[in-house]
Amino acid sequence: MTILVSLLLFALGFVLLVKGADWLVEGASSLARRMRISDFVVGLTVVSFGTSMPELIVNITASFQGSSDIAVGNILGSNISNIFLILGISALIHPLPIQRNTILSEIPFSLAATFLVGFLANAILFGDKADLEISRPDGLILLVFFFLFISYIVYLARTGMQDPTEELPAESLSIPKAVAFSLIGMLLLFGGGKLVVDSAIQLARIWGMSEAFIGLTIVAIGTSLPELVTSAMAAWKRNTDIAVANVVGSNIFNLLWILGVSASIRPLVFTAQSNLDILVLIVANALLIFVLPLGWRWSIDRLNGGLFVGLYLSYIVYLVQRG
Repeated sequence: MTILVSLLLFALGFVLLVKGADWLVEGASSLARRMRISDFVVGLTVVSFGTSMPELIVNITASFQGSSDIAVGNILGSNISNIFLILGISALIHPLPIQRNTILSEIPFSLAATFLVGFLANAILFGDKADLEISRPDGLILLVFFFLFISYIVYLARTGMQDPTEELPAESLSIPKAVAFSLIGMLLLFGGGKLVVDSAIQLARIWGMSEAFIGLTIVAIGTSLPELVTSAMAAWKRNTDIAVANVVGSNIFNLLWILGVSASIRPLVFTAQSNLDILVLIVANALLIFVLPLGWRWSIDRLNGGLFVGLYLSYIVYLVQRG
């Protein structure tokens, strides 16, 4: 594959991502209204699952091929970019108010999932083996916690039903159209994400970059493009609940579901350097909580959004220096 073909495929993939995100947000928002479910719950489930599909496909492929550096780097890098880059850009478009329940439940759950992955990857230090890894039993533990999270979402959906007498906005799609828009949007996100990632990896290898660097940067940013475009589009349309829930839900999906499935296929080698990325992710989750009192009415405002983007660019500079 030549450089020109890779660049063309990258551009085509990005176009598919933009259109897919537009349709997914439109379909998911209408579906939430029609089923009297909050936008936030739909963002945590339908939208998060749809935008996490590129990470899932990349990680399953990497696991079967034994490319642990790409699999682990993809998830850690994606989650860091989700918080710093995606929420940062979305907040620059429109301030993102954070619900009280999100501050007390979903964000701490995401932080706990990060600690859990870090602990499982390093727990082997207390045994006889010398190499760090996320083993198959570790993968099953992550999946158990993922299904606990799904149970929590089911509870949220049941208790967060909207008033059935409330009048729906005139622009809401019918349920069949909303489902069709959501499914087609997911397919476009999947296809666009795969084109972007495959062409980016090809370009990176042509330019002589390592797999670990590719996983943390190009693949991570590439597989996060659906989240980026979806959250940015949601912020532009003032669907801020979907913008926030998409990121928080995707991070939990990535750590518990995708890493759990990947490690169940084949144990994932975890390098000591990855612990630094775990630390950055822990700091990112903590900052997400601590900056809220500084924002206007408990929101991630434009000033905080600019701070997040600046921190992400600093992290990329660090990765380049690390090689």
